[in-house]
Amino acid sequence: MPPILQLTSASKSFGRGYAQTTVLRDLNLTVEEGDFVSIIGYSGTGKSTLINLVAGLLKPDTGTAKMDGADIKGPGPERGIVFQNYSLLPWLTVTENVRLAVDQIFPKMSEKERADRAAEYIDMVKLTPASGKLPRELSGGMRQRVSVARTLAVNPRILLLDEPLSALDALTRATLQDEIADIWQKNRTTVIWITNDPDEALLVADRVIPLLPGRDGATLGEEITVDLARPRDRKQLLGMLEFKDLKLRLVNTLLGAKKDSTPVVTKKLSPPDILPEDLAKPRSSSFFDRPAPRRRSQLHREELQIEV
Repeated sequence: MPPILQLTSASKSFGRGYAQTTVLRDLNLTVEEGDFVSIIGYSGTGKSTLINLVAGLLKPDTGTAKMDGADIKGPGPERGIVFQNYSLLPWLTVTENVRLAVDQIFPKMSEKERADRAAEYIDMVKLTPASGKLPRELSGGMRQRVSVARTLAVNPRILLLDEPLSALDALTRATLQDEIADIWQKNRTTVIWITNDPDEALLVADRVIPLLPGRDGATLGEEITVDLARPRDRKQLLGMLEFKDLKLRLVNTLLGAKKDSTPVVTKKLSPPDILPEDLAKPRSSSFFDRPAPRRRSQLHREELQIEV
């Protein structure tokens, strides 16, 4: 049985001719059903481009992107994506935003079944008391909960999270990390979580794969297995030697790749043409009476013969 997701020698570039830029090169990734994978990298490395390849929003220039052994030809409900921004319709309530997705994917369900399904996932993200509110009446964390509920309500086989918590404060971010990890524990939906936070990657995922920058495009590095028991207690993990070792290994990998990808420019510098002022000479009080600066290029050697 083929893996649920597989990228093989996938590359992606933008632009044409001399302006062409390779963003991703030679990506090889295998994700099995029920995996929780986190892909971590620097901002601008190409993480969102990678998630768009998996979602079917982009196609690789070379190589393949497959789901269940078949080429990914476009977006589909079996791959639900949660973006960095909340992507909610501002004139719809929490329930209506979730129902919009449910109604599109499950048109054959009865009205009651669709309403119950929306309510179930709104309750899963603990937003039942706010189900009648508009997005402008919600905090950033609550809006992202709505986005997660809307995506889960269509029952995707792969949940794609593109830095979903990057715009939130640290406390809200930590809370949602734990909640999403708890939802995965209950549902076992395959998750690919894009992040630039080493702590977040190690706290939520079972496999962490660095996206390493390079001079000719970014590529996936060697994965790090996070063999830590679930459910994970944040306070305990942050003090564990095993967790610290994993974080050090991950950070060193990212820093090493960043250093290697930084171009080295050698430039020959010439000294300034103007010579320093002779402070031993008296200076005129008038700016206009001061001698012009001496330049090295204006100097010339003279030989004098003195008869004694």
